[in-house]
Amino acid sequence: MPELPEVETIVRGLRTAIIGESIRRVEVLHTDVLRQPKLIFSKRVRLRRIDGIERRGKNVLLLLNEGWLIKVNLGMTGRLLPFPRPPRGTIRPTHSAVRLRFSSGALLVFDDTRRFGSIEALTSAEWNARADLMGPEPLDTHYQVCHLLDGLNRSSSPVRSWLLDQKRIAGVGNIYANEALYLARIHPQREARSVTPSEAESLHRSLRSILRDAIDAGGTTIQDYRNANGDKGEYAGRLGVYGREGAACFRCNDEVHRVVFSNRSAFYCPSCQPRWRSK
Repeated sequence: MPELPEVETIVRGLRTAIIGESIRRVEVLHTDVLRQPKLIFSKRVRLRRIDGIERRGKNVLLLLNEGWLIKVNLGMTGRLLPFPRPPRGTIRPTHSAVRLRFSSGALLVFDDTRRFGSIEALTSAEWNARADLMGPEPLDTHYQVCHLLDGLNRSSSPVRSWLLDQKRIAGVGNIYANEALYLARIHPQREARSVTPSEAESLHRSLRSILRDAIDAGGTTIQDYRNANGDKGEYAGRLGVYGREGAACFRCNDEVHRVVFSNRSAFYCPSCQPRWRSK
């Protein structure tokens, strides 16, 4: 599933492509990606102008005039692909779910192979009520070590699971949670409340550094992710543990291990990330 860096990369690409466009027609090819009836979605967005594009957590927000917005969650395989005034014969995505046709002749396609993603039109008030239930943005300048430590201290969940909870921190997924814990030398199955102040400082620094670096690299492509231009992200070659089961740790040369809990794989180095913290 696209995480914060991938969604941020898509948002930045879309800003240069579709801001200022007016939605002339809505084409819904697969209604199962909609979170509201097709007629309501179409009525809410048709003839509205895209005034801005933002990200919150793993969601793309197309900001429309008159206080409306389109929220897109990419799910596992979703993509948002703009086509500026495409000439006849241009190759189209093969799993289009929703198309927004603009007055200029340009096109925005929500393409989703497995259709686990979602799209819906909301008022600003409706969206703000949902956004308030989400955790803080880890790259926000106001998100300090003390906020991370306070949240961790309140939970007995495994620290990897805590990082994946969007109500605790927004936008972090399995790839970057594993990588941040590796850099911070924290075992993914340790209780969140066992993390010490010094470890929390290291985790806070590692998480922000990894997310920024991944954004600069255009995200991580393992299988399906593509940016707004259809290109792959380049961060995969810099992963320390994620997907590297059996490979050598870059720091100590021990073998990277994989463990499954909460129905998700976690990757770690047993030497650099011991399960039990020494007293």
